[in-house]
Amino acid sequence: MCRDCKKFWWAVTAVSGLAVLAVSLLAQSTNSLVIAGQSGSARVIQVSGRNYVAVEDLARVVNGSISFNGNQIVLTLPGTASDGSAPAATPTGFSKDFVTAGIEAMAQIREWHAALRNALQRGVPLSDDWLAAYRNQAQQAVRLAAVAASTPADKSTVPFLNNEFNNMRALADKYLQMTKSMTYIDPNSLDNDPLDQKLRACGHSLASMATANQFVDDGSCQ
Repeated sequence: MCRDCKKFWWAVTAVSGLAVLAVSLLAQSTNSLVIAGQSGSARVIQVSGRNYVAVEDLARVVNGSISFNGNQIVLTLPGTASDGSAPAATPTGFSKDFVTAGIEAMAQIREWHAALRNALQRGVPLSDDWLAAYRNQAQQAVRLAAVAASTPADKSTVPFLNNEFNNMRALADKYLQMTKSMTYIDPNSLDNDPLDQKLRACGHSLASMATANQFVDDGSCQ
């Protein structure tokens, strides 16, 4: 080998060694990675101004796991699906089944209310057996609505449906007792009855929520 060639390869070897040495020296600058809310830490190596942390160490700190898919490294965090798919979103608003059942429940309560109003306006004596048929139908419809409740909005509205039913039952019982005691009942007495006004206010509130597909507690159904 020629003398100049030997010098050339010696220079290349020296430069390569210096490069490895430089990287090694740079790698000596280490820090510690701490993730808020997690216990433990991972070593961070700084090379050329950039920070690097081993995937295995990161998985350990966040209580995750590592899997391999071809040339991909999959880091699975706690609470996420192992297949990488996004977790199911929490449903918002009302479910279709609950809205259908809720509308039916309110329709039954309105029929009960209309029957009571018509009887009072026409001066027809109220009968417990006659009103019980409307009460039972409305009660069953409210129960079915409660069974259909699945979303948070559905479940938050169920107590309001129960309150509407209870207010209607209290209103009917009030005038039934007045009939039994032979108390005079003004044919238009429901127009100024506070309980009837509360019943109608709650009905309007429930209808508005169904239209907006959003649960809102405005105090009408308390």
